[in-house]
Amino acid sequence: MKHLTLALILLTSPALAYDGEQYVVCKLNPEGENFLALRACASTSCEIMQKLTPGTFVITMEPESADNWREVIVQRGIDDWTYSGPNGWVYDRYICEVSY
Repeated sequence: MKHLTLALILLTSPALAYDGEQYVVCKLNPEGENFLALRACASTSCEIMQKLTPGTFVITMEPESADNWREVIVQRGIDDWTYSGPNGWVYDRYICEVSY
């Protein structure tokens, strides 16, 4: 009976899902390479999948960073909430939260 009660609670409780926060690529050195690498995993040894330029908008996949890395989805613009852009990992020092 305990298992049935727990199963009913889990099935009827609303799921708490993180739907992402919007960030923008920022704080890059314009005298340097001036891009943020979107990587296949959370390490500088991972493949660079895309070079994100200043002002590129991203949605975070988790509420907190993991060792200064954030999993993100690249947006086509500030109003793109389709979650269909390229996804990967970025170093969180170079993204700033968008506040409305």
